[in-house]
Amino acid sequence: MAKDPVCGMYVDENTSRLRADVHGRTYYFCSESCLRTFLKPEVELRKLKALVAFSLGLAAPTLIFTYFPVLPYLPSSLWLFILATPVQFIAGSRYYRGTWEAIQSRNANMDTLIAVGTSAAWIYSTIATFHPSILPSSELYYDTSAVIIALILLGRLIEDLAKGKASEAVRRLMDLQPRIARVVRGGQEVEVPVEQVEVGDVVIVKPGERIPVDGQVIEGYSSVDEKIITGEGLPVEKQVGDKVVGGTMNKSGLLKIEAMKVGADTVLSQIVRLVEEAQVAKAPIQRLADIASSYFVPAVVTIAVVSSTLWVMLGQEFTFALKVFISVLIIACPCALGIATPTAIMVGTGKGAESGILIKGGEYLEKARKLDTVVFDKTGTLTVGEPSVTDIVAIPPYSQETVLRYAASAELGSEHPLGEAITRKAREAGLELDEPQSFKAVPGKGVEATCNGRRILLGNHQFMDENGILTDKIDEAARNLQIEGKTVMLTAVDGELIGAIAVADTLKANSKAAVEQLKRIGLEVIMLTGDNERTAKAIARQVGIENVIAEVLPQDKAETIKKLQEEGKTVAMVGDGINDAPALAQADVGIAIGGGTDIALETGGIILAKDDLRDVVAAIQLSRRTVGKIKQNLFWAFFYNTAFIPVAAGLLYPTFRILLNPMFAAAAMAFSSVTVVANSLLLRRFEPKIQG
Repeated sequence: MAKDPVCGMYVDENTSRLRADVHGRTYYFCSESCLRTFLKPEVELRKLKALVAFSLGLAAPTLIFTYFPVLPYLPSSLWLFILATPVQFIAGSRYYRGTWEAIQSRNANMDTLIAVGTSAAWIYSTIATFHPSILPSSELYYDTSAVIIALILLGRLIEDLAKGKASEAVRRLMDLQPRIARVVRGGQEVEVPVEQVEVGDVVIVKPGERIPVDGQVIEGYSSVDEKIITGEGLPVEKQVGDKVVGGTMNKSGLLKIEAMKVGADTVLSQIVRLVEEAQVAKAPIQRLADIASSYFVPAVVTIAVVSSTLWVMLGQEFTFALKVFISVLIIACPCALGIATPTAIMVGTGKGAESGILIKGGEYLEKARKLDTVVFDKTGTLTVGEPSVTDIVAIPPYSQETVLRYAASAELGSEHPLGEAITRKAREAGLELDEPQSFKAVPGKGVEATCNGRRILLGNHQFMDENGILTDKIDEAARNLQIEGKTVMLTAVDGELIGAIAVADTLKANSKAAVEQLKRIGLEVIMLTGDNERTAKAIARQVGIENVIAEVLPQDKAETIKKLQEEGKTVAMVGDGINDAPALAQADVGIAIGGGTDIALETGGIILAKDDLRDVVAAIQLSRRTVGKIKQNLFWAFFYNTAFIPVAAGLLYPTFRILLNPMFAAAAMAFSSVTVVANSLLLRRFEPKIQG
């Protein structure tokens, strides 16, 4: 079969699915659009890297030899021409193509500015080099054209590398899909590629393995970690008749599962598709400079043509009119305009990085400024993401330490997250635990253990009722804890109830402060979670969120974000898990928690490396300040670039004849660049207004 030599993509004959071999691994795809998003455009990226190296390699010596003309054999002007010309027409060819496309669409953009400005500098310098009688000037501008093109290409490369993370997110999602499935065929247990599993097959999943397909349990009992799908921090007990989802982790027991959805129909594959669609659907933000240039460039070209033509009609020599034409174009060279946005973004993102706020690109800064709604995931975002003991209720004469010691001794050695939380709490309290002589787990109810000859029961009300233990002394306290969204485990010793232990996923230290400050700056805050409504509302009350959307699956999370956007809201999604990836991609700004999964980090546009939700506030404040600097920079760039246009056009001639020289245009360009850079550097003094 035909195989692409670059990406190794071909159609698999056995499964009729698109397949690609990338970095030594084989990936299968349900659609061409998914494949395109997954595969980073390797060839185009390599070309851009080569162009950056090529342009920088020639622009640097052009800049150096402009001020230190030490090259032998040829005049320095010829050496500069030789160095700068390949940059202008090879590395800069994409801007000429962009200009041609802009002309065809009757529009103007940054490509037009770059092409016109650098061409003006190069043409002027070339005429001065080869026809000094026409332009008898010692000022050459080869370095201007070469350096502008090289730096802008470098910025484009950095932007493309950042955008390439979208495909990396899809790749990491697909890595969760097991490659091999263990199925029963012909009465025998055999291992087959997961692509060959069919609906109706019986799949066997051992403890510690990921479930390969969506299906229904037909035999066995286990706890399954579904955090990647639902966001729920606690494993879910699974028994005969329960549904399971591909990509989730089987924790304890052996399961036999009837495959119900395979391949592109699984929930995990749908998440992959949703991430891909949300990434592709994002329209690129319209830069302020592009909007301005659509008016600025035609105006400058018109002024250059009209002014030079008028001087010819007034009897001036052609050389004078040509100098006017080129001077007007050089004064409008987009050096300052071209760096107005990138310098502010560079300083803003650098300042953010120092504070642990990683911003992937300028578009996220610009969008974050316009946010009016922030949506938080619950588990691992507002909360710690793992269970811990929150309350211990003791029935006199027993103490809390006694209740905790008996419960932890019974759970000693347990691999269940609730049991681990109890034993961890006991060790933190410095309690001595007894090794159980016997241990029995009762699925869905609790555990029974014998320690030092004493029978310990730890479980729910039903478990106590079945063992004839009265719970009336603690029912009210247990009910209040359950209303708060906590899991309550009653503890009994030798047939007597001694107390209860409540376990829950607890709030992160700064969650409440972050929500309060977001409200203070005028943003609406929403909780969006796959957890049950009771637990979600209990957490929301603690953190101060009134709007709660609970029991939402990953595919519905992205749809929920889309509905908010359709209502006219500009939405940020804050999350940490794989289940958040589609919503992070769909949101106007995806904010990923640094302690979260790699997939969430790759999909998010802003990453909070410190795992401090107050940095959501800081990121929004930083974006507002940075965009303000961008607007200021654009003003100063236009001010200096246009202030000398009347002089360059000859309106003050002959009174200020000396000013009709491209070197004054170059001075204005340089001064505008210094002003823009200095104004951007003021962002270094930015400190977010964070309280709490």
